[in-house]
Amino acid sequence: MERPDVGLAAGDVERQARVAHDLLARLGGVVLGQEVVLRDALAALIARGHVLLEGVPGTAKTLLVRSLSLALGLEFRRIQFTPDLMPSDVTGVNVLGAGGNFSFRPGPLFGDLVLADEINRAPAKTQAALLEAMQERSVTVDGVSHPLSAAFTVFATQNPIEFEGTYPLPEAELDRFLVKVLIGYPESETEQALLHRVLEGFEADDPSSYGLDRPLGSAALGLLRATRHRIRVEPPIVGYIAAIVRATRRSPSLTLGASPRGSVALLKLAQATALLEGRDYVVPDDVKSTALAGLRHRVFVAPELELEGVTADTALRAILEQVDAPK
Repeated sequence: MERPDVGLAAGDVERQARVAHDLLARLGGVVLGQEVVLRDALAALIARGHVLLEGVPGTAKTLLVRSLSLALGLEFRRIQFTPDLMPSDVTGVNVLGAGGNFSFRPGPLFGDLVLADEINRAPAKTQAALLEAMQERSVTVDGVSHPLSAAFTVFATQNPIEFEGTYPLPEAELDRFLVKVLIGYPESETEQALLHRVLEGFEADDPSSYGLDRPLGSAALGLLRATRHRIRVEPPIVGYIAAIVRATRRSPSLTLGASPRGSVALLKLAQATALLEGRDYVVPDDVKSTALAGLRHRVFVAPELELEGVTADTALRAILEQVDAPK
């Protein structure tokens, strides 16, 4: 996708913001009570980044990705990660045909929105293959590179309470996710609304019951992404983003701070958030509202503090309070 090199009219931003809000409203009618989760996921998709979803089973992680693909008219692929999953199972293989020639048979990575379910159950080789796809947006099989879809985005899930038979995600792979989104249990009213929807005929395994039969089309995502590129970020905001990320490297609560890739992630997320707010420029609150999702998986809490209940979010909130925002 070409990056626009001209100025952006306020009307263009407002128009694309209305598209994004319509999309969020439609998704909110399927995935109930997860407004922040939906917003963070859409911001990451607009910013052309991958999403790590963490939550216990049954909290609508798969439903979220399937609904997003239906609403945008994108191809949805799901990969169930298991300890015996091989790289070729996800990337594809060269198959010998009847004429003695090899032809490439694409794997499930060749979709638009790819759900990597329980990603931490895959062995290192398979995770390495996924890492190449996430970073390069292509896969290499027998020395030949095959490009992936322009809309290719990985939505990976992991269970925060079950560790038996899992492989911890390496820091290099975690760093490739633009955001880590935490999905918790719904509120009581939301859960009751969900039950009423089931009584009315909603089934999570039946996309026809979602009410998303009028997709916006993949071109809508392209326009949102093009508009995000053109959201203005003034030098004081750039300095603010850099100051937050650099503070993570000095924090006594953290043994590992965020890399420069974290700064880039925060910049892109702030632009996407400004677009969702209908503005053609970024303000400090855009940075603050996305900092946890953009940085929580890039930092590590000191073990002794972790035993006391300190989390990455706790440490990051303290940093956001300490770093002065531009006026």
